[in-house]
Amino acid sequence: MKRFWNVLFSFVFTVAAATAGESPLKHVDVFVSGKDGYTGYRIPAIETAPDGSLLAFAEARKFNMSDPGGKGQEIDLVLKRSTDGGATWSAMKVIEHSGEYWSSSNPATVVDRQNGRTWVFYLRCKPGRGSREARPGTDDASNMARYSDDNGVTWSEPIDQTRVAREMADAQWRISVPGPGGAIQDRKGRLIVPMWRFAPWGSFAMFSEDHGRTWQRGELMPGSREGDEDQLVELADGRILFDIRQQRGPHRWQTLSSDGGRTWSEPRPGQPVTPVCCAIESYTRKSAGDDRDRILWTGPLGPGRKKLVVRTSYDDGQTFTNERVITEEPAAYSDLTVLKDKTAGVLWERGNYRFITFTRLTREFLEPAR
Repeated sequence: MKRFWNVLFSFVFTVAAATAGESPLKHVDVFVSGKDGYTGYRIPAIETAPDGSLLAFAEARKFNMSDPGGKGQEIDLVLKRSTDGGATWSAMKVIEHSGEYWSSSNPATVVDRQNGRTWVFYLRCKPGRGSREARPGTDDASNMARYSDDNGVTWSEPIDQTRVAREMADAQWRISVPGPGGAIQDRKGRLIVPMWRFAPWGSFAMFSEDHGRTWQRGELMPGSREGDEDQLVELADGRILFDIRQQRGPHRWQTLSSDGGRTWSEPRPGQPVTPVCCAIESYTRKSAGDDRDRILWTGPLGPGRKKLVVRTSYDDGQTFTNERVITEEPAAYSDLTVLKDKTAGVLWERGNYRFITFTRLTREFLEPAR
């Protein structure tokens, strides 16, 4: 009976989208507030494993919807898998429960194409410690990583990366946070993780040139621009584009690296959007045999956190066009992945954080016939 209602709800949601004049996208709810013993779920991250299965990560917020460090809060890092292109999802698995009132948060993922290993990077916070409450030089907030060699079925023990991700001697540097989402492997095999710090706000990358055996921290984005939640994408010429949330202001920041994330150019204005975590993903590449280079970007059109759209860049992120509406309803954070069948998948926060939802975007939706 429960499966019947889930199928019926998905059907009604699809029909409603079509009735509203949009292409009939199928929205599948992966995490639902109040289910599996948690008040709600936030901060989605999605990855396509080497075997094609989809891995959907989220923060499972136990007692309330506050962020890490919130009073009386406890957050677990959780995962669901799909082996049918996102149509159905497995039972939820807890990847990390750090302890009572601890937080495991902000997942960012990447697949090492050379050895098939899937990585997840995340933040572990002690009770009552978050981005503003963590104390510099302490382990109030630790950077962790785990990996899977079986497409997300099982995961390694955590690897502590805190002393690489943060300058422990800096009297202001309280915390370093991955993504969420948006880690990449470039054409040279580097694993590159988008990071941000507080205080003050700033964006940088952490990278490995030996498949995760050792890690290095790159330099901060130059200038006094504030930036936090961020994602990476590799351009056709091998440069790395950083897409960064601005704390205050009407647009994103974009900055470029020509040395694999070690240093960054002076930032330039990016997509106009409310302050929110957005997603960016390399979709097709001529170097891989596709007809043209495409980069996808998702974020809420607004005003505020509603009306999720996807835009496509055909000029390596200089401009984004061909805007398509995924939903008119409230929508916040999102993350993107490319499926084995060359469709795109977006995992996003829906309905004022009541759901984390998966939507598959076909080429026909992204580029409708005119």
